[in-house]
Amino acid sequence: MPQNSTGENGFCFTQTLDFSHPHPPPGEAGRTCSTPLSNGTTSSGVPSPSDSCAEPLCSTTPGEEETQFHEGIKYVSTEGEELACGWRGFTPGCLQLFNTSKGVLFFLCVASFLQGMTVNGFINTVITSIERRFDLRSYQSGLIASSYDIAACVCLTFVSYFGGNGHKPRWLGWGVLVMGLGSLLFALPHFTTGPYEARSVAEVGVCGGNQSLPCAQAASSLSSYRFMFMLGQFLHGMGATPLYTLGVTYLDENVKTNYSPVYIAVFYTAAILGPAAGYLVGGMFLNIYTEIGKNTLWVGAWWIGFLGAGAASLLISIPILGYPHRLPGSQRYIVMRVSEAHQLKDGSHKKASDPDFGKTVKDLPRSVLLLLKNPTFIFLCLAGATEATLIAGMSTFGPKFLESQFSLSASEAATFFGYLVVPAGGGGTFLGGFLVNKFKLRCSGIIKLCLLCTVSSLLAIFIFFIHCPNMPMAGVTQTYEGSALPNGHLNLTAPCNADCGCLQETYNPVCGNDDIMYYSPCHAGCKEVSENLGNGKKVYHECSCIDKTFLPSPGDAEAGKCTSSCAKRPLLLFFMFVVILFTFLSSIPALTATLRCVSDRQRSFALGIQWIVVRTLGGIPGPIAFGSMIDKSCLLWQDQCGEQGSCYVYQNSAMSRYTLIAGLVYKVLGTTFFLVACLLYKPPPPESAPGSSDASEHGNHQEHKPSLPAGEDI
Repeated sequence: MPQNSTGENGFCFTQTLDFSHPHPPPGEAGRTCSTPLSNGTTSSGVPSPSDSCAEPLCSTTPGEEETQFHEGIKYVSTEGEELACGWRGFTPGCLQLFNTSKGVLFFLCVASFLQGMTVNGFINTVITSIERRFDLRSYQSGLIASSYDIAACVCLTFVSYFGGNGHKPRWLGWGVLVMGLGSLLFALPHFTTGPYEARSVAEVGVCGGNQSLPCAQAASSLSSYRFMFMLGQFLHGMGATPLYTLGVTYLDENVKTNYSPVYIAVFYTAAILGPAAGYLVGGMFLNIYTEIGKNTLWVGAWWIGFLGAGAASLLISIPILGYPHRLPGSQRYIVMRVSEAHQLKDGSHKKASDPDFGKTVKDLPRSVLLLLKNPTFIFLCLAGATEATLIAGMSTFGPKFLESQFSLSASEAATFFGYLVVPAGGGGTFLGGFLVNKFKLRCSGIIKLCLLCTVSSLLAIFIFFIHCPNMPMAGVTQTYEGSALPNGHLNLTAPCNADCGCLQETYNPVCGNDDIMYYSPCHAGCKEVSENLGNGKKVYHECSCIDKTFLPSPGDAEAGKCTSSCAKRPLLLFFMFVVILFTFLSSIPALTATLRCVSDRQRSFALGIQWIVVRTLGGIPGPIAFGSMIDKSCLLWQDQCGEQGSCYVYQNSAMSRYTLIAGLVYKVLGTTFFLVACLLYKPPPPESAPGSSDASEHGNHQEHKPSLPAGEDI
């Protein structure tokens, strides 16, 4: 067996590889041959769909014609490893059409799309409705969002270490299945709480209606359902853990090095489009009342999306479970790969090149130590954590930010945010991988690209200096007479509604034709109600609190918030688009740099450790910190018989100010970490590489290198 002279690269050999034919089994003469490789593994010469345009490493016996594949063919390596797509003994020939890198990419994209749509789309879209339906505060909904990252941190070390050396597709398939169960569990509270009995506007909304509701009847323990939501999110986190560690490395191992960023970019673009679809579809579902078939107040059907996504996840896990340990023909990419791992001064990074390294638990401490001694990897992890804090916080509360700034409904805000995320997040993610491939960037150049993107988004974040003013609301931002109210001083009772007996527990905002919002039709002193046949909204008449002096129709109000005419809206949306674009533009380059700055055998484990750091320092505290920050800018809290519930109205200036401070802090930290990672990176010396990437691509290898096919089909 030829020995590896350099250890970590898997390219330089002390002797020329022997391509002699082993003795073939009966009936397969000339069809299979085995090539010893530097890492102690063997390469099967059996052609496969993935290398149909490339010559095999060993040719067939002279004089024998090559035959086409037929249905039912089995791909088996000389080590006895079955490379056919299927489930145990069931491997029909039609499935082998998908047994390629593109087939894997398709199913992983669907899985990542469903994960993004559920965790980062539906949940963030319906968070306001869940707060209102189950009487939750923002920090409690932040805990629900963070439960996903808590589960990921618990599972990442185990999954990335053992899954990285195990059967990756099986880990991926079972993970997607668990994720689907989490979605179904998340929707379960809707079916176990009983009907949502919000009283109709006709009964309690107008002045003089039956407003009595004993506190014993109004009070509930619905907030305890947050633990079921947290458990559903915990299952989401467990199931998605293999997806962004083992899924990435499985793609990277089965395609050419230069095409790896493109494949990973497509994979992550699907993960970004998922939340965008979640915002749009979730916003559409919020236009349906939560109790389908009934028509009352303003909590939408938040649960429908989770049922659909859960069922789809269960279905997509089946084909993923059928993929082999590695794809047919992928072994040649290991021979072609050029190491860019950070070089440690003591040379300890060469330990990871041992073929038996990482297969047992006793190697786990050494694997962790090797990564901790890699400063480039450490600072890339810290930079990722700062970016993840902003992404997690803004994706959770971004719709709420738009809802408050532009006076939108929850469904309108979710749809608006989806329109921002689709082109900015999805386009930025794909563009980042495309740029790495287009300019053939090496590890140091990739880190510089990340630094440029972070600086650009840092400059754009100053847009949060501006904000849209709050729409005037009687008794909250101003008195009923029109004078300003000090912050924190509410006065919802006025002579015009003193005899109405209005309840503060019933929040149903209306917009008067004086362009002032009122807490409810009762607080506006409205006595009659009708329905606008044009838009289906309820219209209230004879509202005693609305100034009738200069109005064409005396004292009318329409259900819902007043429309904001903020002139700064286009500017604010444009620069929010820029911030999202450049934040996601650096995601794939940063991930690619992480894969390249560590040894090949540590890539899965390195991604696992990176996700632990990112989630512990970013994903988990991000939503909680942003939720607490947004709570501080609250003007009007829900009153549940003396107990504080969720927030109804926020102060826009304070919300923008807190967002600006958080954005500046984390963007400055991210810029610093990328800069330090770039300065400390130490690439391998030129003599340790078998040649440039271009040489590897075109097969121009030097002496003592195995001859490889000139054409590659990805």
